[in-house]
Amino acid sequence: MLSRVANSIYWMCRYIERAENVARFISVNLNLLLDMPSEQGKHWEPLVMITGDQALFDKKCPDCIHDQEAVIRFLTFEREYPNSILSCLATARENGRSIREINSSEMWEHLNNFYLELADGSSLTMALQDPHRFFKIIQMRSHLFTGLMDSTMSHGEAWNFARIGMMMERADKTSRILDVKYFMLLPQADLVNTPIDNIQWTAVLKSASAFEMYRKTHHHITPRKVAGFLIFDSQFPRSIRHCIAKAQICLHRINGSPPGSANNLAEKRLGRLKADIEYTDIDEVVDHGLHEYLDGLQTRLNEVDGAIGTTFFNLKPLIETSSSEQ
Repeated sequence: MLSRVANSIYWMCRYIERAENVARFISVNLNLLLDMPSEQGKHWEPLVMITGDQALFDKKCPDCIHDQEAVIRFLTFEREYPNSILSCLATARENGRSIREINSSEMWEHLNNFYLELADGSSLTMALQDPHRFFKIIQMRSHLFTGLMDSTMSHGEAWNFARIGMMMERADKTSRILDVKYFMLLPQADLVNTPIDNIQWTAVLKSASAFEMYRKTHHHITPRKVAGFLIFDSQFPRSIRHCIAKAQICLHRINGSPPGSANNLAEKRLGRLKADIEYTDIDEVVDHGLHEYLDGLQTRLNEVDGAIGTTFFNLKPLIETSSSEQ
């Protein structure tokens, strides 16, 4: 497969996953405000913090961090913001257009219509007037694309690159939502085990579509258990551990290498990250510091992404690779 084709497939699916995650974060936030209407303002700031682009938001709209309409406009429709839902779909569409011979016709038609509908002027009106319905539609359209990919695309090299892109993006977003929310919701003595504390951590789980699956294995919602579930659960499809494991399987299929081996830099970095996660538990993480652990995890995910780029897409690394990883 041409490196250009592999790169386009990888990023097409990363951007679709990114758009779906942003829509889900906003949807969960809207539902949270129904339970905590007196605190509407302060729940929009973490949403911008999760993206890591608060500086750009402040530049575009100073003193608007607590304004619902401003945040929705920025995260959904801002064309100059590369991680807005509209920008993500536009980039995914351009990548999909360049590899139409690889995608099924159903995938391309759905992706093209998805973008065109969102780019239509009436979408902004709907997003502001009926945001609950609007962002649920965005999520369902993203899920439909994933379903079409799984059911109409041969599960060969192209499909595996697509899956790696989705899993890498999903792991990154799960780490970010947990990092920001854990920091914002640090236990306060007067709120621990109160209904408000429970509502807030329920929102964290729902941000990763994890609430029902969490309750199947845990009876009580606590910060430590929530963090442990979203990082280390081996069966939940949005946990960081699960995403890394699935990405590694796809990488081995592309290379034709057996499990446990590492024939290139991408396999080395991903395999090392997977092993570290598997042999760590939440007690060690909390003792070390959750923010520090997640920050390091995000850095390592970026390093894996860079290694995939240099190994398969013929992209030059931004930093020199250490001799130990050559």
